[in-house]
Amino acid sequence: MEKRKVDVAVIGTGTAGMVAYKAARKHTENLVVIEGDQYGTTCARVGCMPSKLLIAAAEAAHNVTGADLFGIHAEGVKIDGKAVMERVRRERDLFVGGVLETVESFPPEHRLKGMARFIDDHRLVVGGQVEIEARSFVIATGSRSNIPEFLQAAGDRLLVNDTVFELEDLPESVAVFGPGIIGLELGQALSRLGVRIRMFGVSGSIGAIRDEALRDYAQETFNREFPLDPSANVSAVERTAKGVRVTFEDEMKGEVSEEFDYLLAATGRRPNVDRLDLQNTGLELDDRGVPIFDHYTLRCSKSHIFIAGDADNEAPVLHEATDEGRIAGDNAGRYPDMRAGLRRVPLSIVFTDPQIATVGLTLDQVQERCRDSYATGELSFEDQGRSRVIGKDRGILKVYGEHGSGLFLGAEIFGPAAEHIGHLLAWAAQKHMTVSEMLDMPFYHPVIEEGVRSALRDLNRKLNIGPELVDRCLECGPGA
Repeated sequence: MEKRKVDVAVIGTGTAGMVAYKAARKHTENLVVIEGDQYGTTCARVGCMPSKLLIAAAEAAHNVTGADLFGIHAEGVKIDGKAVMERVRRERDLFVGGVLETVESFPPEHRLKGMARFIDDHRLVVGGQVEIEARSFVIATGSRSNIPEFLQAAGDRLLVNDTVFELEDLPESVAVFGPGIIGLELGQALSRLGVRIRMFGVSGSIGAIRDEALRDYAQETFNREFPLDPSANVSAVERTAKGVRVTFEDEMKGEVSEEFDYLLAATGRRPNVDRLDLQNTGLELDDRGVPIFDHYTLRCSKSHIFIAGDADNEAPVLHEATDEGRIAGDNAGRYPDMRAGLRRVPLSIVFTDPQIATVGLTLDQVQERCRDSYATGELSFEDQGRSRVIGKDRGILKVYGEHGSGLFLGAEIFGPAAEHIGHLLAWAAQKHMTVSEMLDMPFYHPVIEEGVRSALRDLNRKLNIGPELVDRCLECGPGA
């Protein structure tokens, strides 16, 4: 068996792994990056980018079919499913190609293919052929779809986000299990492209929404497009000659069975750490087998092993994976002289319509931190000027602030332009702005962002800082 001794070994070449490699390389040229499967990040290959390509096609179809609102009547609209999926794959492959070019720019002696398994705290074997001894390691092995056993009865008609984009044509019908981020985005997009969708949940949750009233509003909104039961009672899933049959409890009809072409399992993802033989190390693991780590250094226990990206099961979004890769790689490269890295204000966006965004502290975290010393400001987009003008007048914005300090703590949004509003609020939260300071910022008229001002004015009043609100703010402009 070949044996190599390096300063740093990075396991995984996804977003976190590649960034970790570049950060570690600033400290040493004696390092290796290991990939057990195919090069190409989750985002580029099966996540962010192909899903947004499908959503873009769905938005185009929805805008055409919804033009009646503006007195514009489109006739003879046809959705070419094969052309839709071909474009998704073509553009997806371009994004993946860019990632492959980056990996191929790494020196050949720095790249190693094969599954990695730890022998002990300082050694691992790659592909059963190469033994790597390293001063420090970065675990950046990503995650994979988590499929409950009862859904596997769908057999070859079972889809996950890794495989749905490989369909050559749009199916006629899909049962979606899991109204989380992936399920909502793909389910709504397929529905707007003419696919019959029914969505099933278990826990009652929808996306990452914590506020109960907001969740109920979102459920009612999505049910206008396709059936969504976030607390479904499903008794059977079975493969049939034509597809998949799902038997479930219908509120009005009782037990019913419905057949679909495919079943899409959007039931979460699990960290790829279970195949690393971490039991051969001295790391402390949680109940899912994920190493316990420090949020600011990404150091596992008190070891020389670091973890980053989806593998740590903390914040599975690209910008967090990038930050974590940079912190973990830098600390692995400079070990044992470690540094605490910058962790940004949490920001999560779901690209449905209306969009969902969470910023800063969640409602649960606000309640834990402040007990009863917080207030909530609220804005309905149903009466917001710009939203009504463009026909995007469904949604609610809730903002949270702390009594006494007037500090802005966080927000939940189910509404139009949440991807943009979320960024504005995240910047304000990261700068530790008070609600009053945020209200001093400029707001143009008429824009959807004026809804932020209305919600903040409501919050400031409830914090006993701002003035009483009037029914119509004349200085704000009509519809603001």
